[in-house]
Amino acid sequence: MIRDVVKIPEGIQVKIEGNTVEVSGKKGSIKKTFGFPEVVIKQENGTVVIEAPSPKRKLKAAVGTIKAHLRNMIKGVTDGYTYKLRIVYSHFPIKVEVKGNKVLIHNFLGEKYPRVAEILEGVTVRVEGDEIIVSGIDKEAVGQTAANIEQATVVRYRDRRIFQDGCYITEKG
Repeated sequence: MIRDVVKIPEGIQVKIEGNTVEVSGKKGSIKKTFGFPEVVIKQENGTVVIEAPSPKRKLKAAVGTIKAHLRNMIKGVTDGYTYKLRIVYSHFPIKVEVKGNKVLIHNFLGEKYPRVAEILEGVTVRVEGDEIIVSGIDKEAVGQTAANIEQATVVRYRDRRIFQDGCYITEKG
């Protein structure tokens, strides 16, 4: 039997219903469903206990994965996550703007139409000069939004050594 424990800090509420865990704190709440039916998640004495019935390798990995997700959720609702991207250009000045749930990158390599990156739910994006700041409480959503912006400015069909324009992740925190 595999058993792992995650301590719940003060000011954090955790609700567990089957394989769905909801963590609430001062910044908001995150709800996540885990797809491991053999793994049991329960709450005991201010801790979350993750148990698997046998010491198989896959179940041990599942327990570790759930523990890491729970830690990320707890850190997210207490401190939040912030990624910073730098806007770099040497050929055409890039203009970045946020419209609704999309980031529009205008004049990238002199292109006529803007490139578009999707902003996931629960994530805020703001542009300050030549820096894009992506923040939120869900680590996965913040990271995916930053990756969407970075991927929207990938240079294709040109020499990457010369055309180094784009938006690049510079800081994760």
